[in-house]
Amino acid sequence: MTHPNAPTPLLELRALSCERDERCLFAGLHMTVEAGDIVQIAGANGSGKTSLIRLLTGLSQDYQGDILWQGELLSHRRLDYLNHLLYLGHLPGVKKALSPRENLAWFGGMSHGHPQIKVDQALSQVGLKGFEDVPCYSLSAGQLRRVALARLYLTPARIWILDEPFTAIDKQGAERLEALLSEHAAGGGVVILTTHQALNITGVKQINLSDFQVDESYYQARDGFIGEGSL
Repeated sequence: MTHPNAPTPLLELRALSCERDERCLFAGLHMTVEAGDIVQIAGANGSGKTSLIRLLTGLSQDYQGDILWQGELLSHRRLDYLNHLLYLGHLPGVKKALSPRENLAWFGGMSHGHPQIKVDQALSQVGLKGFEDVPCYSLSAGQLRRVALARLYLTPARIWILDEPFTAIDKQGAERLEALLSEHAAGGGVVILTTHQALNITGVKQINLSDFQVDESYYQARDGFIGEGSL
């Protein structure tokens, strides 16, 4: 039972279930996310990690159960939630015809609030000093990922949802990213991420979607299955 004086979670999932191609990926998922949390979504391939990310970012609304933002149904406060959200997907999401500086300037113009540091400082933080004006089509996969990650330094968003953010970056870049995630959480922010990398961050909460898979009885109940001897 929740204590009556307990603070309202920023984000809460209640009895969440999700199906894809008539197959239940997970069911009965409960999760609360408080200010300062870093949550790693884990699970075997096909367990629904990307589908859950899509639900949490509003890209999909194909679910059963409830998603609450600050104690209210997400559907009732969708715009407010999105204003607090930054999502970095599995792909970098970088316009290759533009330079890193131009990409981040465009992103900054689309973001609410004011960046804490300037674009060139953000690029320096991710190891791209000297590449500010190089067309992105000539950058490596790791450098493109760094351009995307530089957005984290420029956003006032409180909720960061990151799908495999460590892809294609080296050990030094991974260490910088871990430090940034820890700093964001320490300031009252929230990080929700998927990654196959072992995180060197203390206090990470892990949700393993393999623990919320269903057995054959789920499909029998859902489809109204009638077994032998029921007639």
